[in-house]
Formats: sequence, structure tokens, C-alpha cells
Amino acid sequence: VKNTTMRKTIAERLVKSKNEAPHFYLSLDCNIDKLLEIRASINSKSNNDFKISVNDIIIKTVSASLIKVPKANASWENENTKYFKNTDISVAVAINGGLITPIVRDVQSKGLMSISLEMKNLSTKAKEGKLLPEEYVGGSFSISNLGMFGIEEFTSIINQPNSAILSVGTIVKKPVVRDDKITIGHTMKITLACDHRTVDGVTGSLFLQTLKGFVENPVTMLV
Repeated sequence: VKNTTMRKTIAERLVKSKNEAPHFYLSLDCNIDKLLEIRASINSKSNNDFKISVNDIIIKTVSASLIKVPKANASWENENTKYFKNTDISVAVAINGGLITPIVRDVQSKGLMSISLEMKNLSTKAKEGKLLPEEYVGGSFSISNLGMFGIEEFTSIINQPNSAILSVGTIVKKPVVRDDKITIGHTMKITLACDHRTVDGVTGSLFLQTLKGFVENPVTMLV
């Protein structure tokens, strides 16, 4: 089967990123019981045609975390490191013959409904091959979510020129410790791939800890 132009482009970009960017990985387990409760509450008040997804909330929590830890919102430029004020989040979407990363821009200024509508529109356009270049070129941070396929944990290759990409696993129901007691909870593993040229271990850890806090208690984003 002859490789398509898209397949060749994906191969070239991923090889370039893996060869140039010194990747390292950080992982944490998150209890998402409160996140699921908030999602259920929001969706119970909306019509049947519109539902907030877990991924929509993840996009918002990533944005809030980047605002708190701006050193993770960066790009390597050899002589300089570029730090972004806005949080333009690229989200990996599978399409026929490959994948593409449409961008939800200025997430820090948008609510969950707006993010969800925009993400659904971008995903539809991506699968129909109708994305404009400005809708997928750029971005300051990336997310890849394979939870819908039952994958519990994985690592992603950084989507250059971003300095980091978050891999989101599936929701797992298992025993957890709460108030020194064992109970059943819903957990999700998140893994951050960092470009060590711009994001050191401490910065990556601070970002992931901040993200875990927002994921486990989304209302704290309002503080």
C-alpha cells in the first residue's frame, strides 16, 4: 500500500520530534468521582442533543493548569524559549488514514459549553477533511485521549513546536483510599511527556500536580 502524503507528513514530524526533543515522562493517578458528578449535573440540565464530555473538562483543566504553571506553556526556538500567554490546546483526532490536531484557542477565556461545542465542530470538520490550516497549525499544548478505547496508560510523542503533550487513559473503577478508609472510586491515569529543553522535571511535576488538583476537584478552577 503506497504511503499517502498525510502518512508521510505524520512520519516525518514524529521522527523529527523523537530525534530532536529529549522526551521524559511523568504519570499520576487521579480520582475523578467529583468530576463525573459535576459532568452529570451539567448534562442533566442540558437537552439531549448536547452533552459535556470528560475530555471537554480535561481541556479546561489543562488550560487552568497552564495559567498556574506558565513555564509548561512553552516552545523551544534554539536561541530563545517562547512562553505563551494564551492556552491554545491541540487535541488529537483520529481521521481516515492518520490523525490531526485541531486547536481550541484561548481556552482560558471559554466556558465548558463553548469548549464542548467548538471541539465537536472541529472534530466533525477534521473527519470530513474540511479543517482550515489556521484550525490545526500552531497551538501551545497538546492532549491525546485513548480512554474511549480502554487504554489505561500510554505515552505520546510531543507535537512540536509544543513542549509537552498529555496522554489521558480510560476511567477505571477500583478500590481507593478516602479518609483512611477503602472505598470504590473512579480513577484515571494521566501521563505528561515533556521536552527537557524547555520543561524541567520540577516544572513538569508542578504542572501535573496542579492538573491533578483541578481534575479531582474542578470547582477549584473558580478560585
